[in-house]
Amino acid sequence: MSDTSRSLRVPSRPLSFDGALERQIVELHTWVVREGIRGAAADRLFDSLCQRFVNAGVPLWRAFAGMPTLHPQWGGYSYTWRRDLDTIEPGQFGRGYEYEQILENSPFGYLIREMENSAREEDPWLYLRRRLAGPEAKLDFPILKELAAAGASDYFAEVVQFGADGDPSYGTGIGYSFATDRASGFSDDHLVLLRAVLPAVSLAMMTHAGHTIASGLLGAYLGGDAGRRVHAGAVERGSVESILAVVWYADIRGFTAIADTTPGLIVIELINAIFETLAASLRARGGQVLKFLGDGMLATFPFVDATRDATCSQALDAAVEAMAGLDRLNVVRQQAGKPIAAVDLALHLGEVLYGNVGAVDRLDFTVIGPAVNEVSRIETLCEPLGRKVLLSAELAAVVGDRRRLEPLGYHNLRGVRDRREIYGLVLGSKA
Repeated sequence: MSDTSRSLRVPSRPLSFDGALERQIVELHTWVVREGIRGAAADRLFDSLCQRFVNAGVPLWRAFAGMPTLHPQWGGYSYTWRRDLDTIEPGQFGRGYEYEQILENSPFGYLIREMENSAREEDPWLYLRRRLAGPEAKLDFPILKELAAAGASDYFAEVVQFGADGDPSYGTGIGYSFATDRASGFSDDHLVLLRAVLPAVSLAMMTHAGHTIASGLLGAYLGGDAGRRVHAGAVERGSVESILAVVWYADIRGFTAIADTTPGLIVIELINAIFETLAASLRARGGQVLKFLGDGMLATFPFVDATRDATCSQALDAAVEAMAGLDRLNVVRQQAGKPIAAVDLALHLGEVLYGNVGAVDRLDFTVIGPAVNEVSRIETLCEPLGRKVLLSAELAAVVGDRRRLEPLGYHNLRGVRDRREIYGLVLGSKA
């Protein structure tokens, strides 16, 4: 692609201000810095910024800010402002080919490639301008054709990169675009004002992006509730609290044999499919996945006394949904010639300690206590008893009058002194 952006770049006089323009820049800088210090959310910050640009005389019709992020599920976030809308439009882009193609074919993808090919350290931010109407119109990206068709006349975009080496822990940068429908387009002063303020805006946005990245990663790796607690300051070793919870423990039956006879990447794909099916049943019901233990999964449904019955019922609903989901998954995988696996699931009701345990420099936010040990021992009975889901007597006492449960007698649990009564949850089949 030829470098057509260079002939239509912003006028190169950004440091030669008149008094009024200089005052506007100083006022916007001061406001943006204050917003960044107080940790303003990116959507509200960008919305207010666009309103302030309009108040400063910039004829904005549409504005966009988008940034990649460091998250296992989401590849990026965006915020779109429109003059005729009362609220900002947030967007999320899932990781994968579709997001990569959208970026590749956008002005931002072009600018990023230009930045990667540029060795100019004095101006690490590249920008382009496109007239969208009249004899100078150049619609060389899909988004420009859409904007022109909607009535836009002028377009300006800039990418601000974070970090000297693009360290993704800071966020990798922000792409901004601004469009107007004014017949004559943006004036030189409008573009000077936009360019002068964007570095300060980017620092404020980076503050929120860093917070979002940390929150997202903590939630992904520790679980939603545990991640929020750690991010809010629960980081001291030994800081635990006693909670009541339904403890859920699932394990893939015969996993060692599967792993011994199946290529590694296929095993990982199988584990991911199973864990996604299990976790999906928890999300809408208050269940918290605490950890994946190789081929096992530990989760909890915390409650207080007043919500005990509802929480226990939700935990059983999740178990039923999970088993049905696994049955469907295995049918699809078997038809595709892929390996399948059964999952054993045990649920117990009890008091656990929830918080930080570990070494001084390596902590785990988890649950410990007899209830956790017992639920893992109950799970080992699933295969010999020919059941997919087993419950402790404590949980059965709460949900037994509303569920199809079958008493399976008293059993010894390794490491537990007294024999425990075990119940089976009757599903579509007893297998």
